[in-house]
Amino acid sequence: MTSIVTLDNISKGFRDGESFHCVLQQVSLTLKQGQTIALTGPSGSGKSTLLNIIGGFETIDSGDMLIRQGDTLHSVTQWQDKHWSQYRRHSLGVIFQQFNLLTPLNVRDNIQFSLALNQLSWSPWCDELCHQLGLTPLLDRSVENLSGGQQQRVAIARALAHKPQLILADEPTGNLDQHAGMQVMQLLTDLAQQANCCILMVTHSEECAQFMQHRWHVENQQIVVNPIDNKQQG
Repeated sequence: MTSIVTLDNISKGFRDGESFHCVLQQVSLTLKQGQTIALTGPSGSGKSTLLNIIGGFETIDSGDMLIRQGDTLHSVTQWQDKHWSQYRRHSLGVIFQQFNLLTPLNVRDNIQFSLALNQLSWSPWCDELCHQLGLTPLLDRSVENLSGGQQQRVAIARALAHKPQLILADEPTGNLDQHAGMQVMQLLTDLAQQANCCILMVTHSEECAQFMQHRWHVENQQIVVNPIDNKQQG
């Protein structure tokens, strides 16, 4: 599988008054096309920090991160805001626990938002997304009038509409009941597989983690890669 993001001995910490708290220390890992990974660990261990680093929302203190663009992996050490914006528009999809939909807009316009950022038009892939997510009858409905499960399906469609190479998901079922959460996880993993998209998902849910191929555990500033391989278990 093709590598899309590589972290090379990255470290990250935060200053709290006069003290410095190290969150991640000399972490190295690679995300590959088509992989699905559950990121687990105690609260405050650095799971969301890692997602933010890969998404370009947090800077690293040391080490390097390489991101694939075309046929080449590029170091981000010299990237400016314009480079990060281009990366997030073209290569990244993000799914939040709080949905973060554009509430004045309807379902169709929310999905089209990521397309518009990339100057793309509605495509047969968007029709297929809406069909599989059960959104086709809801396209003209305001997202404010949807259930939580329906809103999260809109968030998934928006994240996948431009066929990104990587989805970052932070507790994507945290605001859903168990039944709706399992439905959303099944749809997310099925659609990502169709798009050959990598998923890195932070979760505290054992049930959600089981949908991912691999498990990475964050603790004591380190990441244990693949201590459990769900594919092999199944």
